[in-house]
Amino acid sequence: MGTPVGCDRSDNNYPSLLAAKLRPAQFADVSCGGATTEHLTGEQKTRDGTNAPQLDAINGDTTLVTVGIGGNDVGFVGFASECATQLQTASPCKTRLTMGGRDQLAERITAAADRLGGILDEIRSRASKARVVVVGYPTVLPDDDAGCWPVLPVGAGDVAYFRDSLERLNTALEETAKEHEAGFADMSTASKGRDMCSAANRRWVEGPAPAVPAAPLHPNARGEEGMAEVIVKLLKVA
Repeated sequence: MGTPVGCDRSDNNYPSLLAAKLRPAQFADVSCGGATTEHLTGEQKTRDGTNAPQLDAINGDTTLVTVGIGGNDVGFVGFASECATQLQTASPCKTRLTMGGRDQLAERITAAADRLGGILDEIRSRASKARVVVVGYPTVLPDDDAGCWPVLPVGAGDVAYFRDSLERLNTALEETAKEHEAGFADMSTASKGRDMCSAANRRWVEGPAPAVPAAPLHPNARGEEGMAEVIVKLLKVA
């Protein structure tokens, strides 16, 4: 099916690469940049138009559904863009987002996982024969809290906070998938050591200033290929 309008989406993303490997009789990629869980069952407005709910693309004949969602509900990219600092030991985002004893990212992660559960139930009702795979997020930040400052101008405290929060999201996605009898594609483990601070010829995810064609803080071509391979292996195992 045609590319949704205004989605800033690559034709070589992991759904397209997966389809090329599996060679299904029919294939629809309705993923869209900026999409949240809301847009799986509701319309998504972009600068170029309005896209139908993503789940409108599935029906009783659908045999495989991959769902990669949740990061935009949490707002990782938006928050990360506000964290730049000239002090390597600083943590302005963690300080702000955990003020008053609340962890805003943790709250958003819990809410996103709850919504995903409802979405998985809806997928099952529309496409009862389909195998459903929830796709986790690749490793974005290194285990070393120092990150790669100043190339990534984020202080050590925020590197740890965002890394741990993404790990929490992946755990929540995996648990929700299991609760709703869906598979889970673990991208974090597969991409360990391939974060945005790793060597250019290894990394799966680009930093704020991509060295190759890719959206900032998103997978590059190597990452998309790696993610497709993880899903293929998962499908072969079960």
